[in-house]
Amino acid sequence: MDVNEKLSFACDYEKGAHPNILARLVETNTWKTAGYGLDEISESARNRIRKACGKEDAVVEFLVGGTQANAVMIDALLRSYQGVIAAETGHISTHEAGAIEANGHKVLAIPHEYGKIAASDVEKYLDDYYQDMNHEHMVMPGMVYLSHPTEYGTLYSKAELQAFREVCNKYGISLYVDGARLAYALSCPENDVGLKDLADLCDAFYIGGTKCGALFGEAVVIPQPGKIPHLFTITKQHGALLAKGRLLGIQFDELFRDDLYMRIGEPAIKAAAKIRQALREEGYRLYFEAPTNQIFVVVDNDLLKMLGEKIEYSFWEKYDGRHTVIRLATDWGTTEAETNALIEALKR
Repeated sequence: MDVNEKLSFACDYEKGAHPNILARLVETNTWKTAGYGLDEISESARNRIRKACGKEDAVVEFLVGGTQANAVMIDALLRSYQGVIAAETGHISTHEAGAIEANGHKVLAIPHEYGKIAASDVEKYLDDYYQDMNHEHMVMPGMVYLSHPTEYGTLYSKAELQAFREVCNKYGISLYVDGARLAYALSCPENDVGLKDLADLCDAFYIGGTKCGALFGEAVVIPQPGKIPHLFTITKQHGALLAKGRLLGIQFDELFRDDLYMRIGEPAIKAAAKIRQALREEGYRLYFEAPTNQIFVVVDNDLLKMLGEKIEYSFWEKYDGRHTVIRLATDWGTTEAETNALIEALKR
């Protein structure tokens, strides 16, 4: 890294791809294969993911990005008159440019605590809907959207997911989990939710690649075959089907070779923990404690300008008139040298 270059911890998808993926892409570059994910490499990737999820007959499809995965799956799981319950801070609520609404489905946002919603709040929302004498004139809640980790880097427990499953079963609606940063949850000691748990408890979820070591792409998993008929066609309707589908298949075939995906997030988790400790020692105030790869810190506005000369960070929100909450994010490729350089830059 050039000595004059800023340290970039603004987000977790700035680096390219894991070396294993790049090597395989080069190795297979001149191969001729079927398109749209119908090639043998993509099928190998599907089988690896099925095995990891403990669902031999699960439907696995590869989509080009997270927004596309959410838009396709929510549209496929909902009827035209239904909406999706999500946290006010959920990605579909804030940072997907109205993609869900553009497909004709309202995001039914509810309060959160550091990115997490509660099953009891979802149940109350559903109770209130059905108790309302005018509910036939309203958007019907048809599914629950969660992200694991959340936009705040917090985690749901297995018990919490089970509670959501029970509420969804009670009202006959779907449970969908956005796993854009799933690799960082899987590498986090505080996490007790595995791929098999997601496959047992969710109607659908996706395994993030873009932020977790792939060049791009996400792997959608529908544990119950036949749950979404004609998903291939629905994906194409949304412009989310890649003609050179093997480019996605290759990446997930490598990510799920020798359990790489289960440990690829470890450098990010270790780096984030080291940075949090350094922030505490230097007298910074953490906005809240989150165990994954996103770090939220309250910074004096005067200091913020000086930090901006050395570090690229993400603005999160205004804390008060004199302070701002910023986010620092580590990733699968964060090195010890990068971590130490950031810590030096953070010293007052």
